[in-house]
Amino acid sequence: MIRRFGETPETGRKYTRRVGVYALLPRGGQLLLTCQTEPGPDLQLPGGGIDPGESPISALHREVYEETGWHVANPRRIGAFRRFTYMPEYDLWAEKVCLIYRARPVRRKGPPSEAFHEALWMEAADAIELLGNDGDRHFAEMHLSSL
Repeated sequence: MIRRFGETPETGRKYTRRVGVYALLPRGGQLLLTCQTEPGPDLQLPGGGIDPGESPISALHREVYEETGWHVANPRRIGAFRRFTYMPEYDLWAEKVCLIYRARPVRRKGPPSEAFHEALWMEAADAIELLGNDGDRHFAEMHLSSL
């Protein structure tokens, strides 16, 4: 069973399962994060949904690039969690299955290409306090404790 973070699912509500990939991107004591400004703001680990026919690793590279403008290398899966949430951008109640990877940010190619996203570097200790969901905070905390 994958650990659940956040709200308990509401009885009688239909949730659509959405599998996504998300990345811890450390450099020194900092993490590369994305801030989704609409409908937010919401500070997040970069990542998102896996498209039909797409592998998790391909999705991770695509999503990180879209949300941060960075290319990454050496992704390694370090865990997973799930959460039940409303996704206003899709008008959807979702069971999000979040596959978490650690990767090395290697090169910034430009600004994020996904609308309403801003890339930022933040001290890992600060990120733990400011990330927008408990699952992201849990994995950032695991990362910090391994330094």
